[in-house]
Order: sequence, then structure tokens, then C-alpha cells
Amino acid sequence: MSTPRAVPVSLAEIARLAGVGRAAVSNWRRRHPSFPTRIAGTDVNPQFSLTDIENWLRENKKLKKSAEREWLWPRFEALGDRDETGAAIAEVGRRLAGRGGTNESPRSNEPAYQEAAGDLIERAVDLGRREGDPDAFAFLLRRWLDVHVRQIATTPEPLAALMADIATHVAPVDGGITAMDPACGTGQLLEAVAEAAAERGGGAPTLLGGDRDPVLAALAEARLNLAEQAPRNNPAPVDAAEPVRIDVRAGDSLRDDPFAGVPADIVLCNPPFNERDWGYEELATDARWSHGLPPRTEPELAWVQHCLAGLRPGGAAVLLLPPAVAARKAGRRIRGSLLRTGQLKAVVALPPGCAAPHSVSLHLWVLRAPAAGDDQPIGGHLLVADGVSRFPRDPGREWTPDWTAIGDFLHEATKATDPAVESAYVRRVPVIELLDDEVDLTPGRHVTPSPADSAPRLAATWAEFEDVTAGMAGSARLLATLELTSVAQDAPTATTVAELARAGALTLRGGQQPPEAVIRTGPPSAEDTPFLTVPDLLSSGAPRGHLAADDLARREAVIAEAGDIIVVGVARAFSAWVHEGAPIALGPQLHAVRVQPEQLDAWFLAGSLRAPANVRQAGTHATSSSRIDVRRLQVRQVPLREQRRYGEAFRELAAFEQLARRTAELGADLVRDLGDELGAGRLASGA
Repeated sequence: MSTPRAVPVSLAEIARLAGVGRAAVSNWRRRHPSFPTRIAGTDVNPQFSLTDIENWLRENKKLKKSAEREWLWPRFEALGDRDETGAAIAEVGRRLAGRGGTNESPRSNEPAYQEAAGDLIERAVDLGRREGDPDAFAFLLRRWLDVHVRQIATTPEPLAALMADIATHVAPVDGGITAMDPACGTGQLLEAVAEAAAERGGGAPTLLGGDRDPVLAALAEARLNLAEQAPRNNPAPVDAAEPVRIDVRAGDSLRDDPFAGVPADIVLCNPPFNERDWGYEELATDARWSHGLPPRTEPELAWVQHCLAGLRPGGAAVLLLPPAVAARKAGRRIRGSLLRTGQLKAVVALPPGCAAPHSVSLHLWVLRAPAAGDDQPIGGHLLVADGVSRFPRDPGREWTPDWTAIGDFLHEATKATDPAVESAYVRRVPVIELLDDEVDLTPGRHVTPSPADSAPRLAATWAEFEDVTAGMAGSARLLATLELTSVAQDAPTATTVAELARAGALTLRGGQQPPEAVIRTGPPSAEDTPFLTVPDLLSSGAPRGHLAADDLARREAVIAEAGDIIVVGVARAFSAWVHEGAPIALGPQLHAVRVQPEQLDAWFLAGSLRAPANVRQAGTHATSSSRIDVRRLQVRQVPLREQRRYGEAFRELAAFEQLARRTAELGADLVRDLGDELGAGRLASGA
């Protein structure tokens, strides 16, 4: 029997697995002679055997039971490449779903691999049954997708749910529906439509999925089978004698459709983008091209017609497509035919960042197969909705989708049936207007906010701008009265944060990175704690994740309370401020400082720490990515009464900074909106 290869892990991975900071792992290595020796890497970036580390942590009672699933992933990753790891995870899902084992691994004929993979799969299945079947599989699948994010495009769960909701409203069906995704990936769209069908009641749905990647198809099948077994939130009653039928097959849906001749009520699809080798030559005479043979450069229009061909009369399809499909010259003939027949019902431009590729505004195309008795006059309308203008982005800041607001916008846009219903960002465009030489369906070209919609927004922006500038002017007057003097020869000496901590004047705690599985990104509950990281500060400044109140990681996290000072330990985002809101958990390179009020004034300390000279004093090197040694930051030693005088000035300076930043944001908004209004010729005559 061969000896299994050691799984290497770095110091950062050990810290994540153990649920502690990297500094704690470095301390263990330095203080404990029994700490395992490195098996690879360098002295600066060493790597250790995962098995040795796990045994050492267990012997020293530092192994946390809550992080048990974290220890599985490095072993799965060490099995081999993307396909081998994915096949093993799919096998875990199959067994948890009670579907039995398979022998379809890319290396199924290698005894050493089979032995290592078999033991690992059994361990994961055992953990899954103890913790909850879907959770363990979902964790492994999420980690696998995170590693291969550049190779595998997925539809975010909130967007998948919105697509399913739109489709089930465009094609309401009584009883069990048949839903299909011809490029299903890992099955997120089919899972979403199953959830939507359960909420609406009726019979159990039939889920049909196909993907040319056998590993993705296997993962999708396992995911759907596990989801079908999991209890849903407030599900409508479904006849227990009608189980959900799941049929996922590996194959190229365009070249060899595995479900040809099987009509579907709903088709959801996020097809591959910009693929030239989609079968142009061999499919030239295919019967699916009822609107014309798609040009070689228009594979997305081949997927559009494939989805339409798979619908039963009255069925609906929703596709996620790149924006170029709506405007490329090569596809205008097919777009025109879709409009003339009335099968294309809506085009919705999503704000950039909703799905990969995140830098562009992807489009949702909503289509409906004609039913008996449908009128398809040229005088019909196409609904267009411009989410790009509805959710403007600051080019200099990262944007996180507000799925609740986006969902409300999509519901408003796609459920309006009255041709007269229009709003600032939604319009029903007469088809005859679109049938020109370009047949450009880009929503932004056909949606222009009306004065009735833009005037209230402009008025509100002006009102806030005036309030903010008035506040900034008042703050500026106070700051301008400060008298600055030269430093006297007997100026007080400076001390450091480390010395103040040793003297008991303050406590310093460094933030930690909790296991990824416990960081939630959906809407938080009232008991959840926001989780702040350095990337958050570099983008929007607001926490994007949160920790559940009942999670062990929440109880072990570093929490900054009101009155604590938060210090950023990275040069490019270096700052220090007194936290005045609700408790907040801190991630790596963020520090919480709590002062003894009888010895230190919090605002004085925060203002002193963030002085620009301190960056040069405490930075590790001169680049913007350098770390700040918070313990080396300096503070002048002055009496408490004088500290409070300076503290008031620092507080006013911080308020002035916030007002100045908000003034700049509002000014940019006003310049953009007024430029649009003036460019549209909406300048009213003066009195």
C-alpha cells in the first residue's frame, strides 16, 4: 500500500483552520518545541503537513470542533486538479442524498488515488450526516467554486431567484411544471425555480439540466437531490406521492440536445459567452433556427433560439446575456424576427456587478413561446428597463448589489402589463420604433428619465447638499479659530501604544479572520454583528458581511464597542477613529483600542494615532501596501485636561472630514444629473 502524499498548509491556512490569528500560530511555533517542522516552503513562508498540524492541535487542546469541516477542504484540494476534486465532492453529495456511489472519477483506475479519495469521501459523508447533509456539501462546493472562480461562471443565488420569479409570473402554470436549464453548471438556476414552484404550490416540478462538463453535471445532480430533501421555509403543501423528478445529463445541448422533444414550461439559462466554436458548421440546417441561422459570432443567439425551441406553447424563458447581444450588427436580423413574432417580451439591463463578468451590465432577456390564440401584431411593445441608470455607481468605489432594491425594480419592470405604464427607468417601446437599420435593444438607448421623475430626486439632492455645506461651513469656522503655536523647547515627550498598554492605560486587540463558512452576506438579522474588513474600507467603507449572534465565531471575534478606537494597520487605508455605532466585529489588520478614561481621552488618542507622521514612524516600509505596527504609533504625554481640549478639536476635524467627503459625493451626483437634464433640453426659461 502506497504512503499518501502529505497535504501542505501555510501559516495563514493553519490560522484559518484553527480559528485564530496568524500571529497566534507564529507564537505557537516559537514557544512550543513540539510544533511540527516545515515540510516545504521557506523560513519566511513555511509549509507544514496538515496531518501533523491537526495532531499537534488535538494534543495541545487547540483543535476547535466547530472548524471540523474546514479541515476537509485542504485534503480535497490535494486530491488533484479541478475535475478530480469536483468529482469527489459530487460523490459526497450523491451519498448524502442516498443515491449510492459511482466510479466515474478521472483517476478511477489508480488504486492509490481511489484509497485516498475513498477515505476522504467517507469522512466528509460522516461529517455531513452529523452536521446536516446540505450544509457540508454546500461548504465543499462553495470552496471549490471559489478556487476555480475564473474557470466556472455561476449565477449568484439572489439573481437566480429573481430569474425564476420572473419566469413563473410570465408563464404561470397550474400543477407540476417542467423546468429546464440547458447549460446548468452546478444547478443554481434549477434549484431557484424549484424553490419558486414550491412557494406557488401545485404538483412537484420536473427539473431537467444539461451541461457539457461532466463534473458540473454531477455536482448539479447532487445539489438538486440534496435540495429536494431539505425542508423549505414555509413551503406550500405538495403531494408526498409526487417527488421532484430530477434528470441532469452531461452533454453539449446545442450539438446533441439530451432533452430534444421534451417540452418545458420554463427555461432558465446563463449560457457561455463569446464562444466561436459552438457548432456553426454542423448545425447550419438545424430546425431550431426558426428566426434564422445565428452567425458564427453570435453564439448567444443560438442559445436564445435553442431555449425557445424547448418551450411548450405559452412557456417562458429568461436568459442572462452580455450587453453586446442587444446591439451587435451581425444579430440584427434575428433580433428583428424575435420582435416581429412577439416572442421577445422584455430586455432588462442589470447594474454592473450583479454577476460575472462584474465590470459590465449584463442583460436579462424575457421570452415567451406563442400560444394558441395569441395575437402578434407589429404594433406590439417591448418592455425595456435600465437598471444601470437606476443604480448609478461611483467609479472610484466598489459597489455591492442591493438585491432587495434590484428585486423590487425587476418586479416593477417585468410585471407591468399596461402599455401606458412607464417610469423613470422603465418604458414600453413600440416594436415599430425598434425595427430600424440597427435593431438596437439596449435599454439605455430607449429610456430617458422624465422631468416628473428626476425633479424630486434633484430637489432632494440639493436639499441635502445645502444642509451638508452649511454644516461644513460651521465646522470650518470652528477649526479656523484654532491657534497653532510653535513647539516649545520643553514640549512633552512622546510615548508609544505598546508602552501605554504595558502601563494599563489601554488595551489593544487585533482583529481575526473567522472561517469563511460563518461569514454571511445576505440581509442581517437584528441580532447579527457586522463584520468589517480592510477591503470594505477601501471600497464602500461599510461592512459587507456579518456574523450570526449564535455562532461560536461571533463569541470569539474581536468586537469593537461604542467608545473604542478602531485603528487600521495597513498604510493605504491607515486611519483611526472613535467608534460610535453598534458593536462591530473586526477582521485582520484592524485593531480595537479601549482606553482607561481616567488616564486617556479617546478622541485625543485617536487623533494622535492617525497623524500622518505616525505612518512614517510605524510603517514597515515605504509602499502603500505596507503594514503599520500599531504598537509603535506615538502619542504625546500631556495632562488629561489638555487631552480633552485636543480631543474636542480632533472630534471636530473628523466631523469636517466626513462632511467634506459627503459634499464631494453630492456635488458629483448633481453635476451628472444636471448635465443629463441640460443635455436633454430641459432648461426652463428664467423669470
